[in-house]
Amino acid sequence: MKIGQNKVVEFCYELEVDGQVVDHTTKERPLDYIHGTGSLLPKLEAHIENMEPGSKFDVTLSPADGYGEVDPTRIIDLPKAAFEVNGEIREDLLVPGNTIPMMNSMGGVIPGVVLEVSEDSVKMDLNHQMAGKTLHFTGEILTVREATEKELTEGLHGEYVHTCGGCHGQGGECGGCGDHGDGCGCGHDHEGDCGCGCC
Repeated sequence: MKIGQNKVVEFCYELEVDGQVVDHTTKERPLDYIHGTGSLLPKLEAHIENMEPGSKFDVTLSPADGYGEVDPTRIIDLPKAAFEVNGEIREDLLVPGNTIPMMNSMGGVIPGVVLEVSEDSVKMDLNHQMAGKTLHFTGEILTVREATEKELTEGLHGEYVHTCGGCHGQGGECGGCGDHGDGCGCGHDHEGDCGCGCC
């Protein structure tokens, strides 16, 4: 069976950025998703469309086809008071290089990286950590099957049931992330907040 709309696909992949592997899955613990629902970066999804189990892929995505260029307007200064918990500023979190979950205006959580800490403010970078990066994916298609009606309605892992009001498939903040680890590959969380999807 070939990869196409509403097919459930399992694949393993390795993501290389700047000559280093930053995210990967294995045949024992592959990534799975429903094709055509906005779970992958569009260019990656288009590249593997029509492939069959056993097919291997090797694709490089420019920043424009991945997470875009670094947006200077997403580097912001926040008052230290914004990091108060129970009336106390969490100084232990305010360390350059630390990633802190931040709430956006839509109520979604986005990771922010601490750049600088001064007496009264904290400079945060809210760009995706793969912004400005060229993404090199290699991998293999493992299985392809039809999605069930329940999977199309609720998601492979129930993610459409308890996300933000059914906006899966819109290529954005809230569909299709079956939690596998810690941050991002392909709309799923694996090991490195970086791969190819909605996170």
